[in-house]
Amino acid sequence: MRIPALREEVLEANLEIVRRGLVMYTFGNASGYAPDEGLVAIKPSGVPFEKLRPEDMVVTDLEGRIVEGSLRPSSDLDTHLEIYRNFPGVRGVVHTHSTHATAFAQARREIPCLGTTHADYFHGPVPVTDPLSEEDIRSRYELNTGRAIVRRFRNLDPLAHPGVLVASHGPFAWGRSPREAAMHAVLLEEIARIAALTLALRPDAGPIPQALHDEHFLRKHGPQARYGQG
Repeated sequence: MRIPALREEVLEANLEIVRRGLVMYTFGNASGYAPDEGLVAIKPSGVPFEKLRPEDMVVTDLEGRIVEGSLRPSSDLDTHLEIYRNFPGVRGVVHTHSTHATAFAQARREIPCLGTTHADYFHGPVPVTDPLSEEDIRSRYELNTGRAIVRRFRNLDPLAHPGVLVASHGPFAWGRSPREAAMHAVLLEEIARIAALTLALRPDAGPIPQALHDEHFLRKHGPQARYGQG
């Protein structure tokens, strides 16, 4: 992928999370990864979304060295890079502070699969990370946030669970492209909103049967998927 195209995709992912009401002011960020070039493009730090242009996206290598761009990259860059280094197939990452997903993160509570809307996109509960230690916070906080995400996914497929709640912080979502990552961020917030409403109406609500969960996820994903036009 050529870098101008990657920058365009990353800008569009950043604008999508604004359009969908997932961010306020300069909160949140989206990035994209071009594996053939080994390069990542990410939103610059602290720049209002309405002022962003494709050329403002900061391009770095997988170690965070700036290759192109005159602005400072998002402060969450090291978290994004740790995800790209450890999750094969992930080509886009989005971080927001969307209301309902952040509420679950602050409660340090995973989102159980209470219905088929959730099951369509997450093959299991939305996981939550362990809290960071004081040392993790004081030393390379953003990198250690990424490491906490990677640890939580030690026995999970990131492409079947395209998002996570970072304890006390907020959601990260990802996908096979920046566009898909933005879509998963939107869906994660909607899943969290529906779950919060469900648990308010019925606090003892439990997960749906595994057979129903599998049916909804696998009809959209995997080699036997039959949803859509192919």
